Amino acid sequence: MSQNELPDKPLVTAIDHCSLIVADTGKAVEFYSSLLGLLVDESRPDLGYPGAWLQIANTQIHLLEVPNPDSMENRPEHGGRDHHVALQVTDLDEVIRRLKQADVAYSKSKSGRAALFFRDLDGNAIELVEK
Repeated sequence: MSQNELPDKPLVTAIDHCSLIVADTGKAVEFYSSLLGLLVDESRPDLGYPGAWLQIANTQIHLLEVPNPDSMENRPEHGGRDHHVALQVTDLDEVIRRLKQADVAYSKSKSGRAALFFRDLDGNAIELVEK
């Protein structure tokens, strides 16, 4: 099959999970649960290192507590120009209220969409898109 041919059925059908490196699992879980209401999936087995699985519908964010090899030096200020995870939200205004209340800086998407970017406690860029 050439690059221009599409298969009858897509081989990849969804994103199962993404992983974020964090310095402190407990602090990261509190951050994501208080800001975005994400819940921990308690079925995560003991993998030999601290971490957590956060459930989002049929997808997860895996928090991996390992030494962060990704320096914040020379990273772009706007998360849209950095590697990031994009999450759909139902009420961007409510998220903005929570970000302000938690004193978390954010920037609106430069695309004009109802979207914003912020960084978590470990500098991971997160995009929130209102759907």
